[in-house]
Amino acid sequence: MSNERKNQLTAIMTLAWQFVKRNGFTLSEALKTAWANVKLHAAMRTRIVRFYFRKVDGTIREAYGTLQADKLPETKGTGRKANDTLQTYFDTERQEYRSFKKANLYSFA
Repeated sequence: MSNERKNQLTAIMTLAWQFVKRNGFTLSEALKTAWANVKLHAAMRTRIVRFYFRKVDGTIREAYGTLQADKLPETKGTGRKANDTLQTYFDTERQEYRSFKKANLYSFA
């Protein structure tokens, strides 16, 4: 097994255990959500993706986002450490950066 694949599986298991500990997911739910987050992140690096996530108030939000380098505006560092519980993306409808809790990912196409 290649190192890249091992690193990906390690990241998935780490994220899944985070969901179990912090959000009270069962291991099955946590693994499904962790895999969906990894697949979403990979898809956003290559194209604009339509996905859905649950907002804090409980409603479902449809979003169109990307992480393609040629579609992102120039950014400056804020000096803040990245939050590992949030997925940050560039919203192509609002033309600004947005984020959602990884545990709240509902689905993506």
